[in-house]
Amino acid sequence: MIETDIKRVIDQVSRDRGIDREILIKTMEEALKSAARKKFGVKVDIEVHYNEELGELEVFQFKDVVKEVTEPDLQISLEEGRKLDPGCEEGDSLGSKMDARTFGRIAAQSAKQVIIQKMKDAERDVVYEGFIDRKGQIINGIVQRMHRGEMIVNLGRTEGVLPPQEQVPRESYRRGERIRAYVVDVLRETRGPQIILSRTHPQFLINLFKTEVPEIAEGIVEIKAAAREPGSRAKIAVFSNASDIDPVGACVGMKGSRVQSVVQELRGEKIDIIPWHADPAKFVCNALAPAEISRVVMDEITQSMEVIVPDEHLSVAIGKRGQNVRLASKLTGWSIDVKSESQYSHAMETGYRSLLELPGMGESTAELFREYGLYSVEELAKATVDDLIQIKGIGDTKAHALLEAAREAVERMKQEQEAMKQEQETFGPAENLEGVETQAPVRAPEAVAEESEAVIEEPEAAAEDPPEAIEGSETVTEDPNEPNQTSGLEGHD
Repeated sequence: MIETDIKRVIDQVSRDRGIDREILIKTMEEALKSAARKKFGVKVDIEVHYNEELGELEVFQFKDVVKEVTEPDLQISLEEGRKLDPGCEEGDSLGSKMDARTFGRIAAQSAKQVIIQKMKDAERDVVYEGFIDRKGQIINGIVQRMHRGEMIVNLGRTEGVLPPQEQVPRESYRRGERIRAYVVDVLRETRGPQIILSRTHPQFLINLFKTEVPEIAEGIVEIKAAAREPGSRAKIAVFSNASDIDPVGACVGMKGSRVQSVVQELRGEKIDIIPWHADPAKFVCNALAPAEISRVVMDEITQSMEVIVPDEHLSVAIGKRGQNVRLASKLTGWSIDVKSESQYSHAMETGYRSLLELPGMGESTAELFREYGLYSVEELAKATVDDLIQIKGIGDTKAHALLEAAREAVERMKQEQEAMKQEQETFGPAENLEGVETQAPVRAPEAVAEESEAVIEEPEAAAEDPPEAIEGSETVTEDPNEPNQTSGLEGHD
């Protein structure tokens, strides 16, 4: 184990593997100490030191000086001790240098295994310490292979993992191709550090802008928020700490050069850069651009907004498959429900009629409720007596009566909706009735006759429905903007 060139070996391994010399020296000392105990037993008092001047590991065995020796491996007589050190006394501990070549083949092999294991552990620690500081940064690598959907990326001294959920859909890389990714996490595991990478994380987009826009790197312009649907579209909200610098223009760059560099790295992902605003309503309006906003109704308790837009701007505000409103909601942190002006007017009218249908509710009282933000029977049912008695002309008795009537009406509406849902599950939705004759199997004349009788009886059942409900249903069906309601719901994820 002790070689004249051991110092050269330590320096070379330290340089090649990036392991600190002190760690290597300590590792070899522990390995040699383990080998000595393999040879002489665990009770033997042995110390190992690296002699920097000689460039070798020195092994010393210590024994206690006693009058009568009972354990030769641990004790030495006073007479023998004074041969080594004439000034020693009984009770002293004397150390004598050992020849490591006497440890034997098994002990040497054991020392070798310890050194290999310790060096692996030290190398893992070096890799971990080298990458833990790079967490939250962009890193470059080379695609090495695919394994069960995971992309293994060569990062130099170690490998990174790009899990399937962190890969951009429709992005493909070939082996040996360079790739940039965001370091999400660095995990310390028994098999070595695991570097988790991502190309879908919003911070990946933010860091790309930091590298392309000097004003962001210097802190003059801030990216307040970012939202992505990786591979398709993204939105970032920017703010300038200097009044003479336009944050949007700084991110776009001359002729769009800066934002185009980011778009190319993201392989064509479209990016909307919008100005951040401290006012949530203004911020949401900016996030929904280029759609024109007519009005915004906020509910700070539920962190939700009802955004009203002109009918011709509804599709722009919602976006393709609800993408625009979905990204705006992620960006602002508010739940956004986009409605057209005609839809909003219809909803207000329906809510107003539902209030008027309550017993003891007149037009003047309904108008008062609307002034206090209670636009429908559903909103009235959520109120409390204390809320209602704040309204002029509403006493405690009337408040209780109106609340009870409103809650009963809401309960009836829920039951009707549940019944309609069960009917649709049984017979299918009404809009699917077209073309039934071409798909239906041939039936006996008796069955057709029975169905005809059932159809004749339907008008009597319809006559039992309240006239107001029938009128409301006809209004919803004839609303030309009705198809857009589905899109609005999709955009409200």
